[in-house]
Amino acid sequence: MKKIGIITTGVVLIAVLAGCSKVRRNPGRVYMPDMAYSRAYETYSSTENLQQKGIHYSAKPVAGTIARGDMAAYALMNDSAGYANSQSIINPLPALDAKQYLEAARLYLINCGICHGEKLDGNGPLWNDGSGPYPAAPKNFMAADMKAMAPGTMFHSVTYGKNLMGSYASQLSTEQRWMVIHYIKEKQAVTTGGKDTTAAVADTTLKAKLN
Repeated sequence: MKKIGIITTGVVLIAVLAGCSKVRRNPGRVYMPDMAYSRAYETYSSTENLQQKGIHYSAKPVAGTIARGDMAAYALMNDSAGYANSQSIINPLPALDAKQYLEAARLYLINCGICHGEKLDGNGPLWNDGSGPYPAAPKNFMAADMKAMAPGTMFHSVTYGKNLMGSYASQLSTEQRWMVIHYIKEKQAVTTGGKDTTAAVADTTLKAKLN
């Protein structure tokens, strides 16, 4: 028994000393390796390393993908034919009520007003009578050509971008873009003498909130 105890103690000591060695020949096992060593890639990092592995990732949703709760995807392509045919597209949303108008006004001020101006006159803070950083003035929505522009053509430009203006498809959903188009067209109707009590009442409410 005494010999067995000595042998057992010796084996334990050898195992302890071997475990305390600075030289690690075996990395051991990790219970959940995906949590210990993240396989995620930085959001804005290059995808070249993925392509080298045969993974073709464009960071864009599959063509035809529709966000949950959003309207049907816009069918026209971003080309000359699509732009020309966009004038036949009718705004699928009904006229905005006062609450929707206020929301559309908010979306316009956040996304469009900085260039096109709060008054839709093309004189937003980024233009500021030509003292801003842009080489060309943003479109004046109150000009005759913009009042005559079809809602579908305006939506096409907001969806894909036009000239110096980039696409707003990632900032605004399909429904929100149509709401903004409604807002612009209703404001244009007021300045041309059209009757739009919804816009008039909502504008008064909006100004009261801003002040």
